[in-house]
Amino acid sequence: MIVNLSNLVAPIENFVKLTRVRMDILANVRLMAIRRGVWFKVLSRLERGLIDLSLKMIKAIRSKILARAIYSIVKKLLEALEGKVHLAMQKIGISLAEKISQIAQNWGNKTAREWAKDLGFIQYLTIMSLNVRL
Repeated sequence: MIVNLSNLVAPIENFVKLTRVRMDILANVRLMAIRRGVWFKVLSRLERGLIDLSLKMIKAIRSKILARAIYSIVKKLLEALEGKVHLAMQKIGISLAEKISQIAQNWGNKTAREWAKDLGFIQYLTIMSLNVRL
């Protein structure tokens, strides 16, 4: 089952949306984290226990304190599941692609406008940038 990781958790400021985290989605995140080897690397024993106990004992999160704790743990897991290249693409690649696209547009290249949105180009720039920094 493919799950869109970025849409699993609502912003922490809105408690009503925060409690809508379904336990089956939380179970899927847990399973994906275990399969990718992130579960034991990223989470402490206490955090793993909190997620496991919540999955076994409750059907819906009603406590604001528990919801915040679960939110922070799931956020940590989602960041680890995204991977290093994907995070670097968001931090480095997009801005590089926009700069290069703007320069090419200033030189008269009319198709350069799409470069800033091309994921392949963004990934290429990100990996090249990461290789230079190593």
